[in-house]
Amino acid sequence: MTTTQSESHVLSKSCQYALRAVVYVARHASSSHLIGAQEMAESLEIPKHFLSKILQQLTRNQLVSSTKGPHGGFYLNDVNELTTIDRIVEVMDGPGLFKACVLGLPECSSTHPCPLHFEVVEYRDGFYHKLKRLTVKELAQFVHKGQIHL
Repeated sequence: MTTTQSESHVLSKSCQYALRAVVYVARHASSSHLIGAQEMAESLEIPKHFLSKILQQLTRNQLVSSTKGPHGGFYLNDVNELTTIDRIVEVMDGPGLFKACVLGLPECSSTHPCPLHFEVVEYRDGFYHKLKRLTVKELAQFVHKGQIHL
């Protein structure tokens, strides 16, 4: 059985879209220049209905700010910009992502390891700690400098 790139993602599609949307808002919006879901969906090539649900969840969890109405849209305030990426991942995929057994076993730890526990735990924990230190603002700056792209 071969695994394609689309099958091997650690993060759910919703989480991937949420991260892309938050970085897009950080790069293109401000409290005086709001970005609408339609513009974001077109630019990021994400289905608008799906993106709208993601943006609702991000707004509900105070990870993105929004203004309603005919001239409404999304932006990031100072607090949103300082949100760490792990928080977005936890909101979208749940807190268990960084604790779950790679084989899906209900009990897996250093004292009760699955066959792959010690192979995976170092990478999983390293990924978690990297995301815990990286803010939305920093990630957006990497995009702005051309170091990474959406």
